[in-house]
Amino acid sequence: MTGPPNGAVPNEEFVLLPDLAVRPLGGSVIWADDEFFAEKENLINSGPAEYRPSTFGHKGQIYDGWETRRHRGQPGEDSAIVRLGVPGVIRGIVVDTAWFKGNYPPAVSVSALEIEDYPAAETIAARDDWVVLVDRSPIAGDTRNLFTVENEKRWTHVKLTMHPDGGVARLRVHGEGRPDPRLLGLGPLDLAALENGALVLDCSNRFYSSPNHLLYPGLARSMGDGWETARRRDEGNDWVRIRLAGPGSIRLAELDTSYFLGNSPGAARLTGRTTDGTELELLPRIPLQPDTRHRFPIALMAASVEEVRLDIYPDGGLARLRLYGELGA
Repeated sequence: MTGPPNGAVPNEEFVLLPDLAVRPLGGSVIWADDEFFAEKENLINSGPAEYRPSTFGHKGQIYDGWETRRHRGQPGEDSAIVRLGVPGVIRGIVVDTAWFKGNYPPAVSVSALEIEDYPAAETIAARDDWVVLVDRSPIAGDTRNLFTVENEKRWTHVKLTMHPDGGVARLRVHGEGRPDPRLLGLGPLDLAALENGALVLDCSNRFYSSPNHLLYPGLARSMGDGWETARRRDEGNDWVRIRLAGPGSIRLAELDTSYFLGNSPGAARLTGRTTDGTELELLPRIPLQPDTRHRFPIALMAASVEEVRLDIYPDGGLARLRLYGELGA
């Protein structure tokens, strides 16, 4: 098993990392100082922004994004605050101005905070200790504006600021999940959960959908809410490599093919890798059924594994991968 050390992703490749702010992960836009033309909640919708011309409401053209009124008579700026669905280290940010052509902000900035517990949105908005991740920068309209972030701290909230006003379709906050250390060790742990710090390192194919979906919380809601590969026309098979939340012992594996009916894999195999590079067979090649949550006990092993490789034969799709166990001492 090869790949970048510790899941490092260079430059613009950060877009392959999960979006920590997206709504299906539990993200929420908790506050905005203005949303006159279009609601702040649109910023973290999972799909791309849509546009239908000449669709007017009582406040003007309807936009699938966040849009504020024009500032008149005085300089200013507009901000929206997003509580990340999965707190973590941010590797890059996308400010997507899709369909905003004559009404996008000329510049934006992004800052962040790490906050314990659950204070009121107004309290968070009033804080003056926000840490700048993206300095005030010019952006283009109807464009995915990408910004690399170099900061190793864990964040729970981000603030997008438009200078001075306008509209943004989507805010994507790509990074790696980092759990609250106060909550670890309080019960059974899914070592493959994105919210616990697991991360997809690499995969053979992401033609139809991202392998990051395998690590999402909750049950899949459709076939599109999983990982699906293209049909193979060779003798190989598809695979995904995952860095676990930490080195640990896996006791139960769940391979969920829910919603995958005519395109579920015929079989799967699970291999672990220890901290010294030794490979261990966790689950031998075993047949899978369509639209089924398969649960397999894993034999107790003396060594902890820090990475797993899931092989599917020959191709197809899975909804979720769960690996329940305990972190190593």
